[in-house]
Amino acid sequence: QVQLVESGGGTVQAGGSLTLSCTASEITARMAWFRQVPGKGREGVAVIYPAFGKTYYDDSVDGLFFISQDNAQKIVYLQMAKLRPGDTAMYYCAASTGDGGHWKSANFYPYWGQGTQVTVSS
Repeated sequence: QVQLVESGGGTVQAGGSLTLSCTASEITARMAWFRQVPGKGREGVAVIYPAFGKTYYDDSVDGLFFISQDNAQKIVYLQMAKLRPGDTAMYYCAASTGDGGHWKSANFYPYWGQGTQVTVSS
């Protein structure tokens, strides 16, 4: 079992920045950040394939959010810049030992953290 715990969430004014951290028991083949608002499913925000240094982003955050990892410390980061009220959500770290399926499909990630709330005020 891969254990994940998120931290770094909070309240920030629109236009501000925030960095989330995901501390993992191990860095897996694919690690991602999802976000969820009440009444909707979890949506993929960013993904990283550590062995290849490959990353992908949802179009809504491309160029604004950046995912990275520190393999030695076993931490995956999500740097968020120019935050907007629409970015308000519970953010979750997810991991899979394989890379099958589309990265935005939550069902392909067997490991999840408990989430950290991000609130962007206008």
